[in-house]
Amino acid sequence: MRERKLGIWQKLRYGAETAVFFAFIGFFRLFGLDGASAIGGFIGREILYRTPLSNRARANLKAAYPEKNTAEIESIVREMWDNLGRVMGEYAHLDKLSLKGADPRLTVANLEIANRLLASGRPIIFISGHFANWETMPFAAHQYGVEGGVVYRPLNNPYVDRWMVRQRSRNGPKEQISKGAQGTKRIFTLLRSGKAIFLLADQKTNEGIPAPFFGRDAMTTPAPAALALKLNAIIFPVSNERLNGARFRLTAHPPIEFAPTGDHDRDVHALTVKINQALEQCVRYRPSQWLWIHRRWPKPGDRPRSKRAQALAGVGVGVKSEGSSLS
Repeated sequence: MRERKLGIWQKLRYGAETAVFFAFIGFFRLFGLDGASAIGGFIGREILYRTPLSNRARANLKAAYPEKNTAEIESIVREMWDNLGRVMGEYAHLDKLSLKGADPRLTVANLEIANRLLASGRPIIFISGHFANWETMPFAAHQYGVEGGVVYRPLNNPYVDRWMVRQRSRNGPKEQISKGAQGTKRIFTLLRSGKAIFLLADQKTNEGIPAPFFGRDAMTTPAPAALALKLNAIIFPVSNERLNGARFRLTAHPPIEFAPTGDHDRDVHALTVKINQALEQCVRYRPSQWLWIHRRWPKPGDRPRSKRAQALAGVGVGVKSEGSSLS
């Protein structure tokens, strides 16, 4: 990937940010994985929980769960921060998150589903969201022998981004694919060769298309749906939950079934709706372990940027989210 040129003030700013970041990483490396996770959890639930960002989480939760009372919302917000604080501490020990060895940190439920899909010979698009420690899905797949690449959004700070890419590739797939035109070409190459890609599909993207998520349209990437339709790839949802401390269970869900109609844009939208339904069901299972501070839904007055999104919004394609199964 071609690196962007930085001005002097950007270099100074990013350099200062990097120094602070590595100070935290160095601090957490003074402790083992369990200690770093526990300290991070304390910082999350006792300090970060009290920041204004919690108000965004509360607002998102109230809109998603109008039936929950204030105490239930607060419990989810505090537990969310405990998890995020633990993730922060665990970044210093990503190489220890493994499903192998005498003391595995990762386990996989419904492994028979994964075995069946891998035996099909078709390309597979693993999709997940920001559940528990979201870095673990490609780690587990790579350690199980699945070949492929991780699709990621580069951090604004290029120095921290380079470090993150190195850490991920030490314990997971060597292919770290940055979003963009070059990355798209590489994704096509991998899928056409029968390999897998791993991506998180739960973030807002202004270039996306409107698809319901918790009953409200959210700007969603159409990439998994478009790739699956073009390359006859399997869309394979995987969720993740924190069991105790720095231990995780990944759950393989049935692949998302879809019969194309031949109308490409509407097929992409309909399949994207099903992807959001699958991810929503995963969030509902353990809502406290999802990233509720993310701006997942557009603000009033926001306009979709892509022509496809504008067309879908214009003809009112949106479908209300329902409690459907992952299949």
